[in-house]
Amino acid sequence: MTVRTGPQVVAVIPARGGSKGVPRKNLRPVAGVPLIVRAVRAARRAGSVDLVVVSTDDAEIAAVAAAAGARIVSRPEDLADDTAASETALIHALDVLAIDGIDPRIVVFVQATSPFIPRAGIDQAVAAVRDGYDSAFSAHETYGFLWRRADGAAAAVNHDAAHRPRRQDREPHYLETGAFYAFDAAGFRRSRHRFFGRTAIIEVPESTAIEIDDADQLARADALASLVEAPVADLIEVDAVVTDFDGVHTDDTAWTDADGRELVRVSRSDGMGVGLLRRAGIPVLILSTERNPVVRARADKLRVPVLQDVDDKAAALTAWAGDTGIPLARIAYLGNDVNDLPALALVGWPVATADAHPDVRAAARAVLTRRGGDGAVRELANLVLAGTRTPSPASADTRDRPA
Repeated sequence: MTVRTGPQVVAVIPARGGSKGVPRKNLRPVAGVPLIVRAVRAARRAGSVDLVVVSTDDAEIAAVAAAAGARIVSRPEDLADDTAASETALIHALDVLAIDGIDPRIVVFVQATSPFIPRAGIDQAVAAVRDGYDSAFSAHETYGFLWRRADGAAAAVNHDAAHRPRRQDREPHYLETGAFYAFDAAGFRRSRHRFFGRTAIIEVPESTAIEIDDADQLARADALASLVEAPVADLIEVDAVVTDFDGVHTDDTAWTDADGRELVRVSRSDGMGVGLLRRAGIPVLILSTERNPVVRARADKLRVPVLQDVDDKAAALTAWAGDTGIPLARIAYLGNDVNDLPALALVGWPVATADAHPDVRAAARAVLTRRGGDGAVRELANLVLAGTRTPSPASADTRDRPA
């Protein structure tokens, strides 16, 4: 059996330099952010994605994508003309990665022409493939009556024109958005097509479904950006990350046996995120009010220090910052409950999990889209890595297994 030790999930973004409908389309901005950067950021923020790759034939796109944190694969000219299928670019990118020993289990195909890519949807697509689907794609629900032209006259496609049932009596259809696809890497190599085997529909908000194919769509996306996109941090510039344990690394539940020993559920994706931070030289500390062997065991697994049985988190955090010489203003603290509030009030970047207590969410400078124990630490790690001044497109953590 082959044991994969590098990135398990790789997102590939094909972005060629030529475009007839909108010249230099992949570099055109929506709300001030180039489309290629938007795609890279969406993929990097997804907690399930280990490595983001941009396949391009264009030097400017390569430079902009690398600055956003992507690894670059140079695409040959014969795979970058108007007739080349996206699948050929994906296969080429996988072949190049394989030379470097990168053999992912899952591939996420992300299209930069979709400016509003929901990263939570990417995570759902990856989860679907992990759970047994062969492929998955983004779509939104529609009850629209579709028609086609047949011999110059209208012909109904998805309904009986003589029978018009009410919306509540009709079965919905799903319209492909084109934003992202996910699939088993080995199956994709065999089929050489994005749809194969058992395919999952990943439902996303219709408001995110716009694709940029012409100048009017680009202008519309720019006008809609402030309405479609929730105000979230694009990046977090800090020198260290401190996290609570229960409800952050876990889902705040525990199993207890007859002898009182506790077991908790943790996320391997979170472990990969901590590993990425360590490799980037960003200190990570776990700060917990609990004294439980499971906390120490997880910290040892992640190879990070832990302070346990802490009644006063603010004092402990202040002392640790003083010992390490890291200003509190340059620390991100991730919490979920009211006992985290004093620590959150001290740091430059107070951050809350998606399922945090309302008071914690209100105190946070950034609220994540992921819940505790379900990728929140990885999401924060992605934001912090995006905020480093010298991003590492090749991802130095490719030899680490998820912890």
